[in-house]
Amino acid sequence: MKVDLVVGGCLIHDNKVLLIHHKKSDKWLPPGGHIERGETPDEAVEREFMEELNLQVKILNRNDIPNEGNITEQLAVPFYVNVHNVGDHEHACFFYLCRPKNPGALKLNKEELNDFKWFSLEELKQNHIQPDVRNIAKKAFEAYNRLKK
Repeated sequence: MKVDLVVGGCLIHDNKVLLIHHKKSDKWLPPGGHIERGETPDEAVEREFMEELNLQVKILNRNDIPNEGNITEQLAVPFYVNVHNVGDHEHACFFYLCRPKNPGALKLNKEELNDFKWFSLEELKQNHIQPDVRNIAKKAFEAYNRLKK
């Protein structure tokens, strides 16, 4: 089965996580999408947030090893990775923790998305949030709280 590489970004702000309601899948999901040829996962996360929500984000959980020798760039470490079925193929998805750089600029891309909403941990328990998305968002809160310490 074909496997595409994709990214998802869990944006945490004011103790809430941002989810989008995607038109094509008709589901609440973290923002994200396919990694394009020649693009790093970090660049894909940043591009997807701009395309879907007009948001600049800071990706968290970066390493701080000096760029010496052959190292030209350090990428963020995903807080979670999975492979999931999307019908006729699968997605290998790398999920990253993010913080908004410009939260006031949030603007919905109406071609791809129906809506967006900030969810607290309690609101994630609502029935219209898929169990896998709920669990990923909970994991994002846990990872975010560990980073804050």
